[in-house]
Amino acid sequence: MLDYDKEARVYDASRGGEQRAEAAADAVLALIPDRPGRLLDLGCGTGIVTRRLAAARPATRVTGTDLAPGMIHRAAARLPGAIVRADSRRLPFPDAAFDAVTSIWLLHLLTGPDDLAAVLAECARVLRPGGVYVTTVDKAAAHDVGSDIEAALADRPIRPAADAADLVTAQAARHGLALAGRSAFPGVGQGRSPRSTIADLHRGWFSLLPPGDPRRETYAARLAALPDQDRPRADPTFSLRAFRKH
Repeated sequence: MLDYDKEARVYDASRGGEQRAEAAADAVLALIPDRPGRLLDLGCGTGIVTRRLAAARPATRVTGTDLAPGMIHRAAARLPGAIVRADSRRLPFPDAAFDAVTSIWLLHLLTGPDDLAAVLAECARVLRPGGVYVTTVDKAAAHDVGSDIEAALADRPIRPAADAADLVTAQAARHGLALAGRSAFPGVGQGRSPRSTIADLHRGWFSLLPPGDPRRETYAARLAALPDQDRPRADPTFSLRAFRKH
């Protein structure tokens, strides 16, 4: 797991910046009715997407939450007075307080089914009847763009996806959230190069290989043998699902 306090300083620049945020916000807003109300953005990070949600819907009161102080600091500079430090599994808001809840690149960070159930239960609790929850799903799978990088890593041991679309949909239904729509958007600037993938592999991304496992070097060697070491392959396409509360 990344240290998101440390990551906050470089997070936007290393993840597509404003272009990716614009693509994400546009896709999210297309799934949320355009009417006055309140919107909660869970795991808002630096607030780069949250700010766009607020700017696009001036009649909507937007609140962002995150757990990492470093992220909160940057988000609060973008949206003064609208950012709250909170754990998405235990939200400090009353029942039925929001007309919409969003979580962009959050569910994939959860550690297991209990955490997923807790987050979705909280989303359902704070939503008003008829409210909409929009979230990204299948984040890791989005990076499988059929490139030579994915071929080199194809047989690595991987973590079960906490944000698998079928899993999220089934768990959402248990909390009264019915699938109501889907969309996708490009992860602008997120295409991986062999060299950057080697660095991420050594940081523990993409696999269940423990530090010091010799297989890490095997995969690194495969990646190092690929051509165009610094050329990013295709950008991923991230998937969204929308759920409506009964």
